[in-house]
Amino acid sequence: MKTSHQRIAGLRPAFLSASNRIAIPLLLIGAALALIQPCAGLSLEFVETGSLAIAHTAHTATLLPNGQVLLAGGINNGQYLADAELYKPATGTWTTTGSLITERLGHTATLLADGRVLVAGGSDGNVKLATAELYDPATGLWSATGNLVQARDAFQATLLANGKVLVEGGNGTAGTLATAELYDPATQTWTQTGSLGRKRNQHTATLLSDGRVLVAGGFVGNGSLTSAEIYDPASGTWSATGSMAHGRNTHTATLLLNGMVLVTGGQGTGGIIASAELYDPASGTWLETSPLPVAVVGHTATLLSNGAVLVAGGVNTAYVGETELYNPGHGTWTSTGSLNTARVGHTATLLRKDKLLIAAGASNGGILTSAELGTRVRP
Repeated sequence: MKTSHQRIAGLRPAFLSASNRIAIPLLLIGAALALIQPCAGLSLEFVETGSLAIAHTAHTATLLPNGQVLLAGGINNGQYLADAELYKPATGTWTTTGSLITERLGHTATLLADGRVLVAGGSDGNVKLATAELYDPATGLWSATGNLVQARDAFQATLLANGKVLVEGGNGTAGTLATAELYDPATQTWTQTGSLGRKRNQHTATLLSDGRVLVAGGFVGNGSLTSAEIYDPASGTWSATGSMAHGRNTHTATLLLNGMVLVTGGQGTGGIIASAELYDPASGTWLETSPLPVAVVGHTATLLSNGAVLVAGGVNTAYVGETELYNPGHGTWTSTGSLNTARVGHTATLLRKDKLLIAAGASNGGILTSAELGTRVRP
């Protein structure tokens, strides 16, 4: 049996390469402030749905305003992909749509206020990319937009309340970056904004309820970071906030309905970790909560409509098929339905009617075309 290190290394450069770390994009789902509902008795059942035309891992997945899901880019057995596909929940099928202008991995995909999707940066397998593209769901086509000021991959992108997109950190042509940029959809241009206090890649970025952005963890040099920073769009500057108890990269960060942020798992300096922590924006401090039942990296974390967070897949000593449900009211984890196929480097997208789409990734059999739907079931 392969070790976790061998499994992760097998996905390079798509996953955790020490010299060229490519982010597995994580899809962070926001929600309006509401009371957290009880999670007792909740479980999920996963059933197979239509398969993709092309196998992908380390791709992006974006929920469009029409309810369809756009999957773009990634890698398949060493080939960097420009392919894009649409999932239609009504039929449970995937159809090909316009391909990206440039194949890319380690990019970001951000739904803009007007319904278009901005894909930025990444790597084409030879160089880091500064190019960016816009997908128009009305035509199914991509068009070039303004280039980033600096080429980068393994970074994060966040849609701000003012409609602009913030990107920060990542890997540039000369190493890890601290710089940050803003994309303005009105002018289709990028401008520099305040830089991070510390260089980092493979971190998370979470839009807080007050419009600020929390960046946490990441990797630089030979170690995982505990530090966190806050971006204020009003001033365009970053400020240090409380540090996590455990350094981590390639973890998840999820905004809870109570305004706190839950981070889970990831790669620590000493190995894969199970630790989970909560960030309180009011105090700027972190609080440890119950750890995951198993240490995991390359997983997804999705906020459900009842306030619970579902963690799915990933890798440890083996590919992970189990899913775990976090109850913020109790600070506890409960095992729920297992995936049909254990996988890492997949995406998880919350659809209408509380269905969860798990798409593609990598497993024992290689890069996957399969997809699954998780449906809430009450006994």
